[in-house]
Amino acid sequence: MNFDFTETQLMIRDTAKKFAEDELAPDSVERDEKEEFPHAAVKKLGELGFMGMMVPEEFGGAGLDMVSYILALEEISKIDAAAGVIMSVNNSLVCFGLNEWGNDFQKEKYLKPLASGTALGAFALSEPEAGSDASNQRTIATRSGDHYLLNGTKNWITNGENADYVLVMATTDRSKGSHGISTFLVEKGSPGFSIAKKEKKLGIRSSDTVSLAFQDCKVPAENRVGDEGFGFRFAMKTLDGGRVGIAAQAYGIAEASLNAALRYSQQRKAFDKPIFEFQAIQFKLAEMATKVDAAQLLILKAGKLKEDGKSYGKAAAMAKLFASKIAVECALEAIQIHGGYGYVREYLVERYLRDAKITEIYEGTSEIQHLVIARSLLKE
Repeated sequence: MNFDFTETQLMIRDTAKKFAEDELAPDSVERDEKEEFPHAAVKKLGELGFMGMMVPEEFGGAGLDMVSYILALEEISKIDAAAGVIMSVNNSLVCFGLNEWGNDFQKEKYLKPLASGTALGAFALSEPEAGSDASNQRTIATRSGDHYLLNGTKNWITNGENADYVLVMATTDRSKGSHGISTFLVEKGSPGFSIAKKEKKLGIRSSDTVSLAFQDCKVPAENRVGDEGFGFRFAMKTLDGGRVGIAAQAYGIAEASLNAALRYSQQRKAFDKPIFEFQAIQFKLAEMATKVDAAQLLILKAGKLKEDGKSYGKAAAMAKLFASKIAVECALEAIQIHGGYGYVREYLVERYLRDAKITEIYEGTSEIQHLVIARSLLKE
């Protein structure tokens, strides 16, 4: 097994790191406090090719590999996990889904601007009664000639307020259960499509999370992605890739926590010596470092399997389960090492904890990841 990164992958990682430090870091605290979307930064991410990294160049993307994407997302998330999830949703869910299953018309009209960063996408699956049970879709799409009428509500939609295009899962035939769900591309500004509520969140506060409402929203039939009834499979397949992205985000938060704790332990003195010299602190840091490295290996394994066209659902679930868990653990340990300073906003580690918790919840809770892994074991 080769653990070396290529020159291109290292260049992508370094570019993402410099961008995060120069463009995201200076105002990340202020944006978090004000819950302000990073419009300028997202535009620049697009200009760098980071919003459609794995989409072929012919459709506006950068044509890069999965490992490059993981490395870039990790660096962005180390500095600003909110920017990381904006980037992840556009890449892992929206662009990936359209690139895999969109037709030529949809790729030309929608994928090109999404992949090039001139448009932003959102993925609308969750509903008030369809969270972990994603098959329980209450949003209805009724065929009427050359279009569909959408009626229903979606919630917890990342990028929903600022997205130009939204992938919406809706039921077209309730009698078929999950096989009666279809996927539609809905444009911002479509009559009957509105932003219902913006959430006030614990973490990733400069990304927007909203509810969306559809009331007789007219969607052209040509905007249906795949056949009728393909929507649930589309969502599940797309979420596998999304879990790799969220795992990379979690890894970024975990490593940022480790780095902050390590720096502070060398600066802070107690009993006339740096607290790093105390074995209790060394053990904490050693545990954190080991878990961070293990998480990245799981993420890279899942990414490589996906890149090679192999089955990667279980690997993605493992990566997300473990990376999200250690993101929370490392943020907690970083706060503990900082002592009282870790509990106040003057230092960044309290934000790492607030940002880390959501990685155990969205794109499949940790409980769902356990189920995915266990069921996969039975198939082996």
